Amino acid sequence: MTPRSSDLWFLPLGGCGEIGMNFNLYGHDGQWLIVDCGVTFERPSILDPASGLETRIEAADPKFIADRNDQIAGMIITHAHEDHIGAVPYLWDRLRCPVYATPFTAEILRRKLSEVGLAGRVPVHIIELGGRHQVGVFNIEWLNLTHSIPEPSGILIRTPAGTVFHTADWKIDHNPVLGEPFDAAPYRALAAEGIDAMVCDSTNATLPGWSASEGDLHAGIQHYVASAPGRVIVACFASNLARLLTLLHVARATERSVVLLGRSLHNMLGAARSVGLWDDDSVLVRSRDMGYLPRDKTLVIATGSQGEPRAALSRLALNNHPDMTLDIGDRVIFSSKVIPGNEQDIQRLVKRLEILGVEVIASETAEHPIHASGHPAQDELSVMYEWVKPHLAIPVHGEAQHMKANAAVAKASGVPRQLTGSNGDLFMIAPLRGVRRQVVKPGRVVIERQ
Repeated sequence: MTPRSSDLWFLPLGGCGEIGMNFNLYGHDGQWLIVDCGVTFERPSILDPASGLETRIEAADPKFIADRNDQIAGMIITHAHEDHIGAVPYLWDRLRCPVYATPFTAEILRRKLSEVGLAGRVPVHIIELGGRHQVGVFNIEWLNLTHSIPEPSGILIRTPAGTVFHTADWKIDHNPVLGEPFDAAPYRALAAEGIDAMVCDSTNATLPGWSASEGDLHAGIQHYVASAPGRVIVACFASNLARLLTLLHVARATERSVVLLGRSLHNMLGAARSVGLWDDDSVLVRSRDMGYLPRDKTLVIATGSQGEPRAALSRLALNNHPDMTLDIGDRVIFSSKVIPGNEQDIQRLVKRLEILGVEVIASETAEHPIHASGHPAQDELSVMYEWVKPHLAIPVHGEAQHMKANAAVAKASGVPRQLTGSNGDLFMIAPLRGVRRQVVKPGRVVIERQ
């Protein structure tokens, strides 16, 4: 199956009908463009050390495109979240193509490749923010967005057969704390160019209104930190460096010393510093030295908000972290949302924390806002559709109900046609529009067991 010069195709192998494991193909004139190459986590129940069960890290089965790797023009990574970048070190040997990413994303990828012995072997091309580059038969423009990680980009894919706007993960945030505010001008300009299809993030399409701004969280987080009688442990996504910056500002305002627990937090911060994204001069206390700090003067930022069994917070809940134990009077703040599929893991984690006498504050029930999603709610989707005015909407990055809701917003916003489907479906954008179901049999490959 090879696209002709008149064809423009979209073929998702991962991330369509599910949240995670994004792996997208665009086909035109004998070539394929890969957009994102992520992982998903299949975990056993946590907090049961005797279970002996494994965590499996899985990726979309790349067999279809690996069998045609001479047709791959290149791979674009839109941002550095694991569900978009995490499979590159494991699948690249089967794909053997150049990779394109913005500086921070490229630095995260460089570190990942080094961990598996691929340092210097993978051709990673750094694209400046808002840059433009020819990748085989595809002319690519990187469009700046706001999300919950530095340097997220939407991708404009231009071909003689048509033009696609691939949003990747996004939101409209006018006060993102780290990075530039959302600029609507490039998106308003797309309508005049004529966008054949908009392939769009559906994660929060079932939610009315607008997503909260990252900049709106400082007061709520400071309220819960300042009122805590003992240590405060904040669990958040390691990649959300804007949240980390907010927490450092809160720590300064409440006169607490900051400790980072979790390798991924240190790695993300190091990457941001190395590409000039981080200039905060806060002094961080090493975890092994925190015992010298008064409990009511300590703010710990920890990984493990999703109940990951090897992350710092789960180890604290099991009383087996080498540098710290939790005590009655400590407060754990979940500055995060529950990702679908992780509900039971997080419930068990919270129960174990409460057994230890720790107070738990969750974003879903907190009186003051302590988390902001990185994905658009319905009003943001509507505004984007009205700006871009695509001829066709293709919702992705969501389960069936999310994509259905996204399609409904697109229709209400004046988009003439909406197509929904699942991994393995071939979406034909040009010359005719339609879907051929299950052209490729989708699957998963286990790339790591923990």
